[in-house]
Formats: sequence, structure tokens, C-alpha cells
Amino acid sequence: MKFFIDTANLNDIKEANALGILDGVTTNPSLMAKEGIFGDQEVLAHYKTICEIVDGPVSAEVIATDFEGMVREGEILAALHKNIVVKIPMILEGIKAIKYFSNKGIKTNCTLIFSPGQALIAAKAGASYISPFLGRLDDVSTNGIDLIAQIRGIYNNYTYDTEILAASVRHPMHIIQCAEIGADVMTGPLSAIKALANHPLTTLGLEQFLADHAKGK
Repeated sequence: MKFFIDTANLNDIKEANALGILDGVTTNPSLMAKEGIFGDQEVLAHYKTICEIVDGPVSAEVIATDFEGMVREGEILAALHKNIVVKIPMILEGIKAIKYFSNKGIKTNCTLIFSPGQALIAAKAGASYISPFLGRLDDVSTNGIDLIAQIRGIYNNYTYDTEILAASVRHPMHIIQCAEIGADVMTGPLSAIKALANHPLTTLGLEQFLADHAKGK
């Protein structure tokens, strides 16, 4: 399973990349705003900076919600760097845009997926990735992992190249569950990725080893 980090924070991206296990980055307008990045040119420059840090896919989201607007914005984003993946919302105009970009050889990430039907139509349009939002489904008392399992089953029935990118991952157990179910990619905060390395018995064991070593000095 590929590991993406979901952020626009350059320090977090650099730290995640330094671990040696980072495969890509996902962003959205909310994450950009969180970093105080608002202007069009400032946003584009920030995407380029991210692409210079990470040698992997970087999802950059369009703001427009009409076909012509999404195509216009998407082409500008795709021209920034070879690693850019144009992030398109799951709406009918978005499906048209995904098909357009697919025909042009431009990679896309269909975001805000909350049902298997949405995942199916995005794959048929040629989306490179689809992003089902686990955490947001959990927030409304729906099991997001079940959705991943449904999508995995549907995709396995056919020959879609679309990768399942589990989004809105919030904690390490989400990551483990996504790996068990067969998600192709997960994207979440750096804290969730780092938490995978922690276990109290590992900490106790290391403390004991170091204490025993110190006794011999």
C-alpha cells in the first residue's frame, strides 16, 4: 500500500519524506487555507514547491464546479509539474472533466467519494485515483472501511486501472484496516503514519536493553 500525506505544510512533508516511506501528497483548498495560502499564484507556487520535495504524485484540486472551468484550471495545474494529479470533485460535471483529462493522458483523483456507485462511475470515466473519505463517514455513524471493501470487490470484478486512495484517514488503525482490505493508497496526517512505529512493548524492551548494557560498563 502506498503512503501519501494529506497536508500543505512543507515541514510535515519534508519530515514524512525523510522517513523514506512517503509515496505522494494530497492537498485541498482547506489545507492550503490552513497554511495561509490563498491567492491563485501563491497556491500554484506552493504546489511546485511540494513537487520539488516529493518524488511522487501530488494531488492539486480545482476550484471550479463546471466542466469548462475544471478543464481550464486542471490544464494549468497539470502544466506545473509532471507529478501533478488533478483533483476533481465527484459531481457529473467532474465526471465529464475526468473523461476529458483521461483522454489527454492527464492523471486525475476523483475526490469526495461516499458510495460504491460514485466509485464505479469515476472508474468508468478513467479516474487515476478515487478518494473515499473514511473519517467523514465514521462521523455520521457509517463504517468507512466497509465502503473500501465494497469498492475493492467491484474493481476486482473488472479491469479498472483506477487506484483506491483511502482518504480522511485519522489514526493508525485506519491505516491497518485499509491495508487489510486492499486499498491501493492511504492518505492521512503525519501523526497517524508515525504512530504505526509505536508500541509500548518496543519502548519497554529498548529501555531494558539499554539499562542492561549500562550495567556492563
